[in-house]
Amino acid sequence: MVEAQSWTTRRSSNPRLETSVDIPSTPTGEHRYGPTNNFFNPSFISPTIITALIIASWYFSNIGVLLLNKYLLSFYGYKYPIFLTMLHMLACSFYSLLAIRWFQVVPFQQILSRRQFFKILALSVFGIVLASNSEPLFHLFGFLMCVGSTAGRALKSVVQGLLLSSESEKLHSMNLLLYMAPMAAMILLPFSLYIEGNVLSVTLEKAKSDSFMILLLVGNATVAYLVNLTNFLVTKHTSALTLQVLGNAKAAVAAVVSVLIFKNPVTVMGISGFAVTIMGVVLYSEARRRLKVTAH
Repeated sequence: MVEAQSWTTRRSSNPRLETSVDIPSTPTGEHRYGPTNNFFNPSFISPTIITALIIASWYFSNIGVLLLNKYLLSFYGYKYPIFLTMLHMLACSFYSLLAIRWFQVVPFQQILSRRQFFKILALSVFGIVLASNSEPLFHLFGFLMCVGSTAGRALKSVVQGLLLSSESEKLHSMNLLLYMAPMAAMILLPFSLYIEGNVLSVTLEKAKSDSFMILLLVGNATVAYLVNLTNFLVTKHTSALTLQVLGNAKAAVAAVVSVLIFKNPVTVMGISGFAVTIMGVVLYSEARRRLKVTAH
């Protein structure tokens, strides 16, 4: 009776099984898109200081654009918020293209999959459909829009966090803004034309009669670009949840600044809401501190 061959004997007798095949690992986002420029992350500065500077820049630019929006829409008489938001997105596209293609601040990155494209499209929708500014004066419709925008902002933060940190789909903040902004502008265009009518000709007529309006619109759009760019950078250097907490605190700070500048009346309910928001930020910061201490 012939003894059955073991697996090792059969393997050694088959030359095709002796050759090992090395399967390459999935390339990371850095290898697929090229090395990342250190313009926003200089090695000689502490990461904590960099994060603090980015958050401070986000706060100042965000409060600046909110105040400019308030002045244009409420005091200057420019009653076209959708068209104004579309101008913001067009400015984001222009400045991002200028920084990447002309000044080469960061390498240009291409969209490599449909999944990545639809994530950017979803980010564009969440970012502009439910956009709403903080306002100390209570209004039911404004309150509902604020609740809706908070939910949309949370979804937006999660999606942009994936696009900025995923190894297989990682995009630099400028490249993400370069792709997201034109999509948002195209989504806003039909809404602006349908709801606000012949807004382009009205804007041109106003600009001809008052050159200061051109300065206001250009300045507003430029600050809006800084808001979106620093928003992505805050997400990259912290997390989606931290961005939401910081955003709530920013809304309270912006409301206080708006009250000081525009002299809006403040109710007890409004002050209570600000206090609860600040308390929530403090409790979140304390929870994160304790978590880090426990981890170490």
